[in-house]
Amino acid sequence: MDVFSIVAEDKIKRAYEEGDFEHLPGMGKALPKDELSHVPQELRMAYRLLKNADMMSNEAEIKKELLTIEDLLKHCVDEKERSQYMKKLSQKQIELENIFKKRKLFNQPASAFYKEKVIKKFT
Repeated sequence: MDVFSIVAEDKIKRAYEEGDFEHLPGMGKALPKDELSHVPQELRMAYRLLKNADMMSNEAEIKKELLTIEDLLKHCVDEKERSQYMKKLSQKQIELENIFKKRKLFNQPASAFYKEKVIKKFT
């Protein structure tokens, strides 16, 4: 342990003993559920950084919906339902592409090369 860690730990212990932490909002309550609990542990920090940079506004939700619709399509036997799911799937793919367009992700020649690969990976 370095000197700064020791000093910080000492200050925290002193504040705790003096009761500085007793009247904080949320004291004694459970922590809220992590909204990224479905993301693997090693990727959560990267997702938080992207979210805080406003790079994942509705994108994650649309991706989840796309995966759900694709799973439903795999197991669907009714043709009427299948056509409804196909319509929803195409709408969600268009929404995802609109998000990409707003961010201007594929306007550069170098990034346009990977556009199809990225879209396939997300959908």
